[in-house]
Amino acid sequence: MTQQSHSDRLLRLLSYNVQVGIRTSRPRHYVTGSWKHLLPCARRMENLDAIARRLMHFDIVGLQEVDAGSLRSNFINMAEYLAERAGFPFWYHQVNRNLGRLAQHSNALLSHYRPDEVANLRLPGLIPGRQALLAVFRGGSEALAVIVVHLALSRRARLQQFDYLASVVNQYPHAIVMGDMNTVCGSPEMRRLFRRTALTEPLSHLCTFPSWRPMHSIDHILVTEELKVRRAEALDQPISDHLPIMTEVELPPGVRLNRLPPPATPDFDRFMQRVKA
Repeated sequence: MTQQSHSDRLLRLLSYNVQVGIRTSRPRHYVTGSWKHLLPCARRMENLDAIARRLMHFDIVGLQEVDAGSLRSNFINMAEYLAERAGFPFWYHQVNRNLGRLAQHSNALLSHYRPDEVANLRLPGLIPGRQALLAVFRGGSEALAVIVVHLALSRRARLQQFDYLASVVNQYPHAIVMGDMNTVCGSPEMRRLFRRTALTEPLSHLCTFPSWRPMHSIDHILVTEELKVRRAEALDQPISDHLPIMTEVELPPGVRLNRLPPPATPDFDRFMQRVKA
């Protein structure tokens, strides 16, 4: 096995709560645009294409609030659509709230590397349904776990969810936890997570919410201590009510990721024919 070059060891990560492709730039849009959470709208595909253009610059992407194919998304699986438009050869979605034809609330993972294992982890909480998405890469001598989350609004539920996630993180020598965590790094539940795992606090607290006037750092990419963070920032793409957050990390020598060949150039008409079929 040939040794990885320094550039091969740099992993570009992105986490984004895309709010099912709804453009939100004012508080009043939560009211005037509320129907878009149930019904299709003409601009949703345009917004998804803009998001895809941002995603194509990253290696692994964690998405929250995508739809797995219901009325509001014209029965398009948003994870599949974004993966094809952004050129990701691997994608996986996880349905957290299944409302049938009305909505398929989901998390998703897009990757240029095929995981050796993918699992849906049921998170504890007062309201059932929330899950975490676990992908494990075992190409080298040491495994890397990537976990995509969208955590609860209540602190009591988050404490339970972080305790569960800590038990998962501690099973792997290296781990990344990314997503909308609905809490800041200085919160009691986040401090407890850091005490119980090798996850490290971000280099800086990046404000991502609300996207039109970011004041709250509730979206995070957390990495274990041997994954060296080289860069981290919130990106200026105010489509959703959250901004995307990116982190570039240097992988330790024991972690090896095997990049998949790029997929064929996506064809929108052919994609839509598959959806209708």
